[in-house]
Amino acid sequence: MIAFLTGRVAARGAGSAVIDVGGVGMSVQCTPAALSGLRVGEEGSVSTSLVVREDSMTLFGFADDDERHMFEQLQTASGVGPRLAMSMLAAHSPDGLRQAVATEDTAALTRVPGIGKKGAQRIVLELAGKLEAPVLTDGTLPETEPAGASTPEGAWRGQVVTGLVNLGWSSKDAEQAATAVSAEAEETTDVTVLLRSALRKLSRA
Repeated sequence: MIAFLTGRVAARGAGSAVIDVGGVGMSVQCTPAALSGLRVGEEGSVSTSLVVREDSMTLFGFADDDERHMFEQLQTASGVGPRLAMSMLAAHSPDGLRQAVATEDTAALTRVPGIGKKGAQRIVLELAGKLEAPVLTDGTLPETEPAGASTPEGAWRGQVVTGLVNLGWSSKDAEQAATAVSAEAEETTDVTVLLRSALRKLSRA
């Protein structure tokens, strides 16, 4: 089990990064929160989970151990594999997912591409009692996003669009959502915050 990686960031894309660990480039599929803390050419660290299949070995990266733990817990629900779990963590923070399950907020879960109403109901049913209690107890989803380093002005748009396309939205919808959050980019260029805001706008469209 590879629990974490620390090394120089050799490359970073919309959903993955390559980390040079002792001269070996480790390719890691990352959540937006994990990617927001990585800068090419600088030292970086991510918590990781290795998923082994008959024909592949994939390393998934997270901003912290809480994200990784949630990733593994989500997969205990039937129909939730690594890719869908990553999409859920792209749309919601770990506490947001805990709150959605605790309050049976299936609407929050259906914001994730690939999860319909029945799927959301099944996830809530199967994860009820398995997840830790969320920080908030007033019945609302946490609004505070994970802290992350900002992205240089102008670079955030391409990452948000690519991230949305990777989550299953069309290029047209992704471009429109990126335009819709452009005003927010005047206050923050944290891709994690902007991506989740774009997802909320798409879910309401």
